[in-house]
Amino acid sequence: MKKISPLAVAIVSVLLCSCTKAGTSSVTPHYLTVADGSGDVPTLNPHLFTELTLGFISQMTQAYLVKYDERNRPYPELLTVIPTQTNGGISKDGDTITWHLRRGVRWSDGAPFTADDVVFSTKAVLNPNNNEVGRDGWNLITKIDEPDKYTVIYHLKHPYSPYVPTFFGSAGANPDVLPKHLLGQYPNINHVAYNAKPVGIGPFRIAAWKRGDSIELEPNPYYFRGTPKLAHITYKLIPSYDTLLTALQTGEVELWPQVPGSYLVQAKALTQLHTDVQPSVLYAHLDFNVTRPLVSDLRVREAIRYAIDRRRIVEKVAHGNGIVQDSTISPVLPFAPKDIPFAEHDPSRAQQLLDAAGWRVGPGGVRVKNGKRLSLEFPYFTGASTADEIVELVRQDLRKVGIEIETRKYAPAVFFAQYQNGGIVYGSKWDMTMFTWQDLPNTDISNLFECNQIPPNGQNVLHYCNPKLDALLEEVKHTYDERRQAALLDQEMRIIVADVPTIVLDIPDMGYTYDRNLTGFHPGAFTPFDDMLNVDI
Repeated sequence: MKKISPLAVAIVSVLLCSCTKAGTSSVTPHYLTVADGSGDVPTLNPHLFTELTLGFISQMTQAYLVKYDERNRPYPELLTVIPTQTNGGISKDGDTITWHLRRGVRWSDGAPFTADDVVFSTKAVLNPNNNEVGRDGWNLITKIDEPDKYTVIYHLKHPYSPYVPTFFGSAGANPDVLPKHLLGQYPNINHVAYNAKPVGIGPFRIAAWKRGDSIELEPNPYYFRGTPKLAHITYKLIPSYDTLLTALQTGEVELWPQVPGSYLVQAKALTQLHTDVQPSVLYAHLDFNVTRPLVSDLRVREAIRYAIDRRRIVEKVAHGNGIVQDSTISPVLPFAPKDIPFAEHDPSRAQQLLDAAGWRVGPGGVRVKNGKRLSLEFPYFTGASTADEIVELVRQDLRKVGIEIETRKYAPAVFFAQYQNGGIVYGSKWDMTMFTWQDLPNTDISNLFECNQIPPNGQNVLHYCNPKLDALLEEVKHTYDERRQAALLDQEMRIIVADVPTIVLDIPDMGYTYDRNLTGFHPGAFTPFDDMLNVDI
């Protein structure tokens, strides 16, 4: 979601020591087991796939120029300083960015990290033969200079305010820096063996990927900040929230990051564990492919928004653990638009809009127009019984106004697979779907809403295109003035809410449920696993 894009054998002796009791759970010291309920992934290369699990794994193992602390503030990871116009890293006209790289850094296989890697990785993103998720921002690079092995200069067509985190930052679905010494000889990176066991620069490195079972991490002996306290991390690939809840209860799993609001009551009931709850920077949503005939009419999309009782869904499914609003931007972000009108549940208004659009109630109560039933193709993902609950509530609400949905479920790896690999969401052969995006730590939302970002060129799975909105999206990118960016974002959001290419279900509260023996874990909202050096159990 970008929204939305993630060691030594001698250590084994540590893993075989006696266990420490924590309530009803048993803990192996320095050995942490994590799961998020998303199941397996098709690749471990974040250039080729964007999804929760891979993002978390990548934060611990892969190479990023910039990471984020627990207060969601960016800090230089492989840089000596984050470039700005104030410190001279960005030119006065905003068209040139200079990256100064750390010296003495090595990849997790021991090879030296240099500017060659950053230049190669930039060209990899721009290589049309690579199945990159998106290239927005990268396509502004007109020239790359490498004056020495620790300096890279980007020359841009024009200023680009979302340069952090777009250019190799860990927050959001952004690519990481790749090792040229391992990948430089390939015409593309789509199917290389590296994708199953990537080499990165983080406190941990990937030891093994046991398909359908787990991703095993071990300490990276070459990490420049030092050796992590944990001796091993097992990231269990559990494809069900209900199964994960049981695994927490039995002690099989010790950390569940980003517990959805619908499971917080059950998580808090596990007294041997601790649960922290905080508003998220996610938004759950129902999307339309606005080019599909049944939902291309704005009045139909508006009717669906009025028909669905979103407050009831959040109360019934998430036990009230969510903020109901029409803006896609979490209110916890300082630049979030304020006072965006909310379309309250109004089935009478929904029926009026459908009547005006020419959809008449037909046999069985389903509306018909020109011989076609208002029956929407609605794929969604497996793994969460609460997703089934939400879909059934949506089904009930829509049926009352004469709309039918035809649902089909897919495993997340298939549902979120890229356009080139036949992914459901990016393939866009649907009328309406449901999932969650993550906001970014800046005001740029063009990757989801700009005309030129429709798959396979980006993440605008809505196929939504509004020239007036596009002009504002581009203006945000051109200015480094944060107040101006926020004002433009406000205008953008009002256009999006009026056009209804998407319906925000809620801004969910998220929990972090973990064993009480876990120490040093301070997750940020964007990147909960960026700081794992001092985490221990």
